Amino acid sequence: QVQLVESGGGLVQDGGSLRLSCAASGSTLNIRDMAWYRQAPGKQRELVATVTRGAIATYADSVQGRFTISRDNAKDTVSLQMNSLKPEDTAVYYCYADGRWPPSWRFDRYWGQGTQVTVSS
Repeated sequence: QVQLVESGGGLVQDGGSLRLSCAASGSTLNIRDMAWYRQAPGKQRELVATVTRGAIATYADSVQGRFTISRDNAKDTVSLQMNSLKPEDTAVYYCYADGRWPPSWRFDRYWGQGTQVTVSS
């Protein structure tokens, strides 16, 4: 089992920056990929950025060049540096982790509770 706790959300003006952090605890050695998703009111949850255990990162087109995801395997954390924020970035941001755990070794995924990011125009 893995627990994910996010921090760092808040209110920021258009063009501002925020940094989100997520701390994982529990059976973290089996975590494969970590990611950030977001969900705006009335919209489906969408992938923002992912990072593999080997630090390979991918981004949604809408955040490419503005957001940076990073991961510290020693500390079991993943962060999302968000620059040049826009009102359309307003959403609840969720930390995500996946992997395979014993005894079944089936693919499993975990979510944090979410943190609100609001960008005012």
